[in-house]
Amino acid sequence: MNFITSKDSLHHAVNIVQKAVSNKTTMPILEGILFRIVDNTIYLMGTDLEIGIKTVLPGQIISSGSVVISAKLISEIVRKLPDDDVIIELKENHVLNIKCSNSEFNIQGQSGDDFPQLPEVDSAQEISVPKELFKGMIRETIFSVAKNENIPILTGELLELQNGILKFVALDGYRLAVRQGFIDNPISLKEVVPERTLSELYRITSLSSEDNIYMSYSKNQILFRLGGTSIVSRLLEGEFINYNQIIPQNYTTKVKVDVRDLLASSERASLMVGSGESNLIKLNFSNDTLEIRSNSEIGTVCEQVEVEMEGDPLKIAFNSTYLIDVLKVISDEEVYLEFTTPVSPCVLRPITGDNYTYLILPVRYMEH
Repeated sequence: MNFITSKDSLHHAVNIVQKAVSNKTTMPILEGILFRIVDNTIYLMGTDLEIGIKTVLPGQIISSGSVVISAKLISEIVRKLPDDDVIIELKENHVLNIKCSNSEFNIQGQSGDDFPQLPEVDSAQEISVPKELFKGMIRETIFSVAKNENIPILTGELLELQNGILKFVALDGYRLAVRQGFIDNPISLKEVVPERTLSELYRITSLSSEDNIYMSYSKNQILFRLGGTSIVSRLLEGEFINYNQIIPQNYTTKVKVDVRDLLASSERASLMVGSGESNLIKLNFSNDTLEIRSNSEIGTVCEQVEVEMEGDPLKIAFNSTYLIDVLKVISDEEVYLEFTTPVSPCVLRPITGDNYTYLILPVRYMEH
């Protein structure tokens, strides 16, 4: 194996695949990145057997071959190389020789033949999604994925496609995020993708200049393709919660509020949250005014925000983190908040359209 590439191209490719590399494994080969030249194409690949990432490295090919090199070591070396062409050649006994300007490295590798292959996923029926839409749908929902594994299915997001409507759904028992967008595709999809896979996809889409991302799936695997990069991931097993049953369809109080005003006031109020208080902030809606309070052993704060109300006055409390997380990802200037009782979920909806729905459970508290 022998090829020439640029430092920037090599750094970009290593940066893409290394996040799939396993840090804790009983298989040392999984701690490495596979370099392989086949069919006049240079590939880099990393996997931990749960997720695999493969990307094409542009370069001038001299001869084919394969080798596995420590991901941590090659990443550090490439990052510190001069900005020049890099000549890479595989020597005997899996030693990789790297030359760049006045630098030369010889790295002991492992046989590329021992590296596990990525699962095959039939791409006959591909689903094309605009990259910016896909990226936005991840960003606007992923914060609601469950952090613990008590209910394994909730450690991923539901990707649902029906009648051309693509939905991303995440919930953790305290909040629910639903984001939807239209794509012109008759294929049906209902699969749960691990949070880590979507996090890596978000990172990779930020590094890519491609316009679209392509999805295809099999019984227990899903493939995402973005230009010369492919991400294969296992799917989570089990039935996702029927989230539509959780969302209240009626309300007794409906409030229109400026998103930035509510976010800024909530963030300031959260500064006075004390220890062991569940990040509690109290909201009082009355006479087109929202009063936000927080009090603890470190002090008190009171914020007022102008709102437009219909229905009954209401006092309710939230974990400020859950409210702030939602407000941070809403790009609209204004949003509707819908309530039924102080102990029932709050629903956030757009002023026009239906491209997102958020639900937050309140916190019970005693008035002092």
